[in-house]
Amino acid sequence: MDVLERIKEQVEGNAVVIYMKGTPQFPMCGFSSRAAEALASTGVEFGFINVIQDPEIFENLPRYADWPTFPQIYVDGELVGGCDITVEMAQNGELQKMMEEAVAKAKPAE
Repeated sequence: MDVLERIKEQVEGNAVVIYMKGTPQFPMCGFSSRAAEALASTGVEFGFINVIQDPEIFENLPRYADWPTFPQIYVDGELVGGCDITVEMAQNGELQKMMEEAVAKAKPAE
């Protein structure tokens, strides 16, 4: 499978996903750490991709959404942005609402 197709599947297969250096438990850069903390502060589950462990994604993700840096946060299939945007949205309450709506939308009706 082409790497851009793999990225598309990951973005569309997770209500919320962060592409970061390291993991939420063991981030490998300050920006990834702050962005993951902002996501975790909402209490909403999210997926993560460690771009250090997948050089193909590391090299090609910037082309996927034309965003040059890491981390990259996607909610409901759309790029939200990087660290600064995510932290700001967490502080003003927007992130929590956006994430809760994406997770609710992704769950099948009971």
